[in-house]
Amino acid sequence: MPNRFTVHHREVGMLRIYLKPSDKIGPRRFWGAKPLYRELIRTAKADCIINAVAQNTHYGFSNHESIRENGSEIADPHLTICVELVGDHDQLDLFCRRHGDLLGDKVIVYKRLEHWTITRKTELTRA
Repeated sequence: MPNRFTVHHREVGMLRIYLKPSDKIGPRRFWGAKPLYRELIRTAKADCIINAVAQNTHYGFSNHESIRENGSEIADPHLTICVELVGDHDQLDLFCRRHGDLLGDKVIVYKRLEHWTITRKTELTRA
């Protein structure tokens, strides 16, 4: 069976920003201030970052703080969550420089990745 698809590779990066679900941004309103993790994702979308997601954790710690875990009935608002951004290195670097006020005391990790795009090969017609 011939290969019908082509895989294209290009280098991208991933930022992982560790924070608490209880971290908020902006003024307190009747229902409370906006969660910081949502603002980071909204800002990443506005900055044309390829991918941005928030991931919950079940057990762990960040920034040398104590170990936390989710209870069976009540979620711990101080248990670390991770906002993961995927984009070009320069784009992620610019994101951090532009939005340093949101990121100041957070643990941030950068990792090199490859972005793969899979396309169908076009068939050559024989003359």
